[in-house]
Amino acid sequence: MTIKLYCFGESGNSYKAALALELSGLEWEPVFVDFFNGETRTPEFRELNELGEAPFLVDGDFKTGQSGAIQAYVTEKSGKFGGQTSEENYEIFRWVLWDNHKFSSMAGLTRFLMNFLPEDKRPQEVIAFNQGRLKAAYDTLDKHLEGREWIVGDGMTNADLSCCGYLFYDEPFGFDRADWPNIDAWLTRLSATPGWKHPYDLMPGNPSDRA
Repeated sequence: MTIKLYCFGESGNSYKAALALELSGLEWEPVFVDFFNGETRTPEFRELNELGEAPFLVDGDFKTGQSGAIQAYVTEKSGKFGGQTSEENYEIFRWVLWDNHKFSSMAGLTRFLMNFLPEDKRPQEVIAFNQGRLKAAYDTLDKHLEGREWIVGDGMTNADLSCCGYLFYDEPFGFDRADWPNIDAWLTRLSATPGWKHPYDLMPGNPSDRA
C-alpha cells in the first residue's frame, strides 16, 4: 500500500518527512495541502488531523503527524536513518528535538515573516530577534560539523534530514551558506545523495503558483 504524505512545497517541516520517505525507498505519494488558502483550518482537514498541521502521514490504518514522528516511522518501516547503535539512536533523537525547538522552528517562522506576509505587515524587530537566535543555532551546528560528514555517526540519519529542513530554500531569511563552511559542505553532501530532490521538486506547491 502506498504511503500518503499530506504536505506542500513551501513547508520545510513537510520537506523533512518527504525527503526521508523519498530516500528510504518506501512507496509513497504526496497529497497537496492548500495551506495558503486555509485548508488546514477546514473541518474536513481537522477531521483527518486534529492538530491542523502539515505534514501528516497516512499508511493504511496508521496515521501520524509531526515531522520527527514521521521520520521515526520511516525508520521503523525501512530500517534507515536511525543510526547503528542505541547510543546513536538517542543522539539522533537529541538533534531532532534541538532542531524542532531551536532551529527549524525559528527558520520557518522567520522565512514566513520575511517572504509570505505583505511587506507592510512584516515585524522587523521580531525578524531581527529571530535572526539573532538563528545565528546562534547556525554556529552550534557549524561547530558540531567540524571534522564530521554527518551530524551523528558515519552516515545520513534523521538528524541530518531534520536539520536541513529549511536550508535548501531560496527565499531569504538570513541564512547564507558561504558564512558557514561546515554547514555548506554538509548540505552539498546531502544534495549529492542519489534520489535527493529540492523541496519544490519533491512536493506540490510553490510560491510561483500564487504569483
